[in-house]
Amino acid sequence: MTLELKPGQELARGVCRHLASLDFVSIEEFTPKTGLRVDVMALGPKGEFWIIECKSSRNDFQSDKKWQNYLEWCDRYFWAVNSDFMTELLPEETGIIIADAYYADIIRTGPENKLSAPRRKTLLHKFARQAAMRWHNARDPGLIHL
Repeated sequence: MTLELKPGQELARGVCRHLASLDFVSIEEFTPKTGLRVDVMALGPKGEFWIIECKSSRNDFQSDKKWQNYLEWCDRYFWAVNSDFMTELLPEETGIIIADAYYADIIRTGPENKLSAPRRKTLLHKFARQAAMRWHNARDPGLIHL
């Protein structure tokens, strides 16, 4: 059975593959806090957190009104877009990743804004729990988490 991916999901897959080559682990559709859901949250080998928002079109980007709320939840913020996207539209203070369903390349690294220690601890806890719950659900789809 082949799962049909939407354009944003294809970008996320390529991004996650590239991040793995940089020794990052990632979770798609991660919720750092109630009301916020990021496309990709990545945890690096030195404990750094990156958020990557995948935009499949100009309209998709322009309709995103909450991306600035994500900045306080990561050390670096990136947009992932395809090679046809007009990157001039993306804010200069953010990173850019060009991606497709199979690979990605970082073409601009945004500035580092280090998380506070308490926020990093909270994120690490949520990241670990969400990853573990997803693994349990994959191994035992009938398992109910309280």
